[in-house]
Amino acid sequence: MPTQTTPEPGLALQMRGIRKAFPGVQALAGVDLDVRRGEVHVLLGENGAGKSTLMKILSGALPRDAGTIEIDGRAAALASPREARGARIAIIHQELALVPEMTVAENIFLGRAPTRFGFLDQPAMVRDATTFLSRLGANIDPNLLVASLSIAQQQLVEIARALSLDARILIMDEPTSALTERESARLFATISGLTARGTAIVYISHRLDEIFAIGDRITVLRDGRNVATQEVRQADRRALVRLMANRDVDELMPPMERTTGTPRLRVEGLSHGNRLHDVSFNVRSGEIVGFAGLLGAGRTEIARAVFGLEPFDHGTVYVDELPVDIRSPQDAIAAGIGFVTEDRKREGLVLSRSVRDNVALPILRRLARLGIVHRKAETAIAQSSVRDLGIRTPSVSQLAQNLSGGNQQKIVLAKWLATGARILFLDEPTRGIDVGSKQEIYALINELAASGVAIVLMSSDLPEVLGLSDRVLVMREGRITGEFTRAEASAERVMACAVGI
Repeated sequence: MPTQTTPEPGLALQMRGIRKAFPGVQALAGVDLDVRRGEVHVLLGENGAGKSTLMKILSGALPRDAGTIEIDGRAAALASPREARGARIAIIHQELALVPEMTVAENIFLGRAPTRFGFLDQPAMVRDATTFLSRLGANIDPNLLVASLSIAQQQLVEIARALSLDARILIMDEPTSALTERESARLFATISGLTARGTAIVYISHRLDEIFAIGDRITVLRDGRNVATQEVRQADRRALVRLMANRDVDELMPPMERTTGTPRLRVEGLSHGNRLHDVSFNVRSGEIVGFAGLLGAGRTEIARAVFGLEPFDHGTVYVDELPVDIRSPQDAIAAGIGFVTEDRKREGLVLSRSVRDNVALPILRRLARLGIVHRKAETAIAQSSVRDLGIRTPSVSQLAQNLSGGNQQKIVLAKWLATGARILFLDEPTRGIDVGSKQEIYALINELAASGVAIVLMSSDLPEVLGLSDRVLVMREGRITGEFTRAEASAERVMACAVGI
């Protein structure tokens, strides 16, 4: 009889030879992964490397074609999400899996709400939800509908839901992608508390700084295969990037010389309820102005107000020094303004439509005659965008949902450039994008500015704001509390303004 192997001491998870294929794509080609109890095991790789597919298999959302999984040394089928939860495996999804029409508390305890005498115990549910949100430092009313929350707040709700499951294995897929440094630091403290109690954490992120801050070991995937597993303390940043991309990628901001011109956008006295208070700023042609601030500071609200997605009580918007009346996105587009939203999959793209359809979406009226869209013109514009922006797609007929995050973001940029936008608001432009694609997006942003486009950048990634911006404006509680030139700006000075020191 064959001898039975003894599992490695302290091993919470062992995945061996995991394979998964989709039509025309081998997503996983025999992947191995070991995770110890009480460690943060970082999973690295470019978009499409297989990270999310591997985690969907572990969380029961996808069946594996081959391979074995052991939890605490025992074989586990994990044939469904319910079975994975039974094994105390929880996942924080990169693409938020919340029900917008339900409250925060209802989402946190979805499918397992506390009861009393056979009836829903609403006070207990709200009380427990408040406890888990407080552990994250999230000041969110549990009675609010999720639909009313920002992306960053929704991400905190998703994390609170995972914490409420008391998981022995916790998967975190880009948990800080919409969080500021302060919220991320609070999350890292929570992670330290979890690992101290023996929780095993699989952590996926494209932000290398946080990997070195909280990780214990790293496994790198490329093209559905393991290429390396090593201790974080022995890892080299540039070597990791080379392993992920199979090429040298300069992780730093690409240098770009550009000249700024006259004011292209000017906003005066923008106010909206208790969310924006007398906000005034300007952006010149060829200039990148970055907005920094903590969660809820008002960055996104400015973009949505100027673009006509949300009304404002007071204020005036000027384009090329002429006042414009913006009451809807159509008015903004007519004024030469484009808006790359923070949630590209829900607000920026129609994932079930082709690259061509998405690029042409804002200019259909221009392409139509007698109500019929000129297909050749639509195709020509899409093909030009694919070529100019380096969008990797087999054809313009490919569905947007089949492309990587970086290429999806390029499509969003392409559709606004097709409108002839001279002013671009970019809200979290590299959220959930790998290092290689991020560098390409940075290069595109610089090229757009060099061509004369005025760019307003909103990002929770402070190094991104500091690296790209000619000027940095800092927001706190709906007000601009500081302004720095590129030479003056530093992480310490920006954060001091953001927290009111």
